[in-house]
Amino acid sequence: MSKEIQNIIDQFQTKGSIESVKPFGQGLINTTYKVTTSDKDTPNYLLQIINHQIFRNVPELTRNIKRVTSHIRKKLEEKGVTDINRKVLTPIETRNGEGYYKDNEGKYWRMFLFIDGARSYDQLTNRQQAIAGGKAFGQFQNMVSDLPGDPLFPVIPGFHNTEMRINNFIERVKADPAGRLKEVTPEVDFLMERADEYKKIVQMGRDGVLPERIVHQDTKFNNVLLDENDDVLCVIDLDTVMPGYVCYDIGDAIRNGANTGKEDDPNLDNVTINMDLYEGFIEGFLKETKEILTPAEKDTLAFGAKLLTYEQAVRFLDDYIDGDNYYKTEYPDHNRVRARAQIKLLQSMEQNWDKMQRIVDEQ
Repeated sequence: MSKEIQNIIDQFQTKGSIESVKPFGQGLINTTYKVTTSDKDTPNYLLQIINHQIFRNVPELTRNIKRVTSHIRKKLEEKGVTDINRKVLTPIETRNGEGYYKDNEGKYWRMFLFIDGARSYDQLTNRQQAIAGGKAFGQFQNMVSDLPGDPLFPVIPGFHNTEMRINNFIERVKADPAGRLKEVTPEVDFLMERADEYKKIVQMGRDGVLPERIVHQDTKFNNVLLDENDDVLCVIDLDTVMPGYVCYDIGDAIRNGANTGKEDDPNLDNVTINMDLYEGFIEGFLKETKEILTPAEKDTLAFGAKLLTYEQAVRFLDDYIDGDNYYKTEYPDHNRVRARAQIKLLQSMEQNWDKMQRIVDEQ
């Protein structure tokens, strides 16, 4: 363990002697370490460098997470839930009582209790996992639905504002900065033909038809921790928890979890929506949320899957036309391959649309 890491750990209110510090997880945004203590009666910890290029306002980000985790903890205590430290993330404050530490190089660090005995999966593989994923994000939605006080801070403004993404895409197509437009004309035409349809969620919110809620907005299955029996423990990675619409969470979960292919699958024959996984997730989610959702919100859930898939296709293609300046790519055509895979997934959803909507309606 380096002196730098030891100094960082010393800034936080940890217990016990440090045995080891090792890189942990596969996160693409923040750098994460598992801090293991040598004493049996002391907890282990998760230490992270916050990506300040993406999360520009670390104090407000930290405040969001503290408000959400404190509220969930209080509700669990009121219900008499045991082993609460495994059922909600526990931020560790610095010795100065802050939620983060800024080092001499300008890096922002934070720490959580490590949840021992938990596991997660990168991909949904069966219906029971899909139900568990839906249940986890549904429970989260239910518990934060009555968070008191002001709205959470929008740490990434417009994160799932598809109307904004479409308008940016239109401008990018007009500019054609990298001279690549001629290579993706069919894909651009496909997305442009559907542009008005996918602006409607933001418009419905603006018109007061949809209530703005606290939503997770990054509902990949590996952000759900499960116990040894694959029962839900808690939802993690709360950086993008902020105001939005409930269909965003359904949409991102289905786009990521119910795809029979990979997000960047070059073989489009592999890519389709797995309707069994979709149905399982919807079942789990609505079991936890049907009492709090408005009829208008419930009516947007199936559409959320199409919405987030369309949005991601736009973002991949936008970056390709721009010359690959946002997403990390492994080869020159990577963003175009990604966009085509998302378009194929969207086409599969369009073909299964009546069934997707019916599954929601029947819950």
